[in-house]
Amino acid sequence: MDDHVAAGTPAAAPAAALNHAQFVAWLREVAPYVHSFRGRTFVVAFEGELIESGRLNALVHDLSLLHALGIRLVLVHGSRPQVQAQLQLKGLQTSFCRGMRITDAAALACVKEAAGGIRLDIEAAFSQGLPSTPMANSKIRVVSGNFVVASPVGIVDGVDFQHTGVVRKIDTEAIERMLRADALVLMSPLGFSPTGEAFNLKVEDVATQSAIALKADKLVMIGTLDGVRDASGKLLNELQLDEAEQLLASHNASEQALADLNWLVRACRGGVARAHLIPMRIDGGVLIELFTHAGIGTLVSSAHLEALREAVSDDVGGILKLIEPLEADGTLVKRPRELIEREIAQFTVFEHDGFIQGCAALYPFEDALMGELACLTVHGDYRESRLGERLMDRIETRARAAGLKRLFVLTTRTSHWFLKRGYALARVEDLPVQRQRMYNWQRRSQVLIKTIN
Repeated sequence: MDDHVAAGTPAAAPAAALNHAQFVAWLREVAPYVHSFRGRTFVVAFEGELIESGRLNALVHDLSLLHALGIRLVLVHGSRPQVQAQLQLKGLQTSFCRGMRITDAAALACVKEAAGGIRLDIEAAFSQGLPSTPMANSKIRVVSGNFVVASPVGIVDGVDFQHTGVVRKIDTEAIERMLRADALVLMSPLGFSPTGEAFNLKVEDVATQSAIALKADKLVMIGTLDGVRDASGKLLNELQLDEAEQLLASHNASEQALADLNWLVRACRGGVARAHLIPMRIDGGVLIELFTHAGIGTLVSSAHLEALREAVSDDVGGILKLIEPLEADGTLVKRPRELIEREIAQFTVFEHDGFIQGCAALYPFEDALMGELACLTVHGDYRESRLGERLMDRIETRARAAGLKRLFVLTTRTSHWFLKRGYALARVEDLPVQRQRMYNWQRRSQVLIKTIN
């Protein structure tokens, strides 16, 4: 008998329904990012190693999707391995100093040749449109130009860097004009002086200065590292700007990680809200970083991503989404939207990057000097963290400020969690009289009480 289940058979129907449900759930989950990113400007930089490794087409497919979603893209490509290949082909050698190539006239010719070839490869990749591919029906115009004004590095500590330069100015007016015309802007690691000279630039310098000058919402750097790791090898998924600066000062990471982190920090110092470092070895890394909550690689943010705060009316939808699974399995009593809207001032939420990861509510019974800790909920992906304790501590702080002496909880499934945190089993008769009248004898919730002063 065939091991495969034929489509349309009774066994296949539930599997198809599950796949459909997963797809719909995923699409709804990414919808807030789509709404948020539309019309935003992202500068995406990738090293020449990505092209050399054969990953250009996959990246172009992902970038074309971002463009279709209304994201304004500025791309900056690197060319280091391609330049090195040109030099070897011609029997030439160059040296590096301070992480920069010393570019003589012969090396500059190789830089121009490599950049020209890469630019044509990228333009060709964005011109694809074969049916049954991610590029089907895409019509993306790629625009390049002399957008970068550069100046020479000059002589540093007796070393003449010749045709190696640094970014002096970005022609933001010209780039903005292209972006408004729905074009994708492509920049090479080359800059030009007012006297007509060309200079070899670092891809990181061009990308960072472009992001700052354009007031970009994001700088995304795709590199050979999988992110920034500290000296112990721990991947640092998120860093606030001050934390990143402290890491740079401590040198508590590898030389390459510190070099990459330095550019992210520069971007955030210059006004870019978020700067990302993601690994090129992960297929779809850009999409994972931008459209999943956990992301991939390292994010440096100039603003705090987390907030433990009192809820406002805009949080009602996030709270409902958070508690719905627990209402469905009977862990929580169902609360309609109208009720949460009326009682939103009672809630405390933990927000991370615009998403509600946890919530709890405090209902005071002032005559009895007691309060009810209710609806303590943490998203399933974060239940191993201390988020539940942080929410409980915040509710206790609110209760003390209100002059309450004790807190109580009613629970059917989590009594052990509360017992470990200072609560003691009690009776329904120990509740405030008003709460006793509302007690649901069908649920038979356990009563636990804690003294908080």
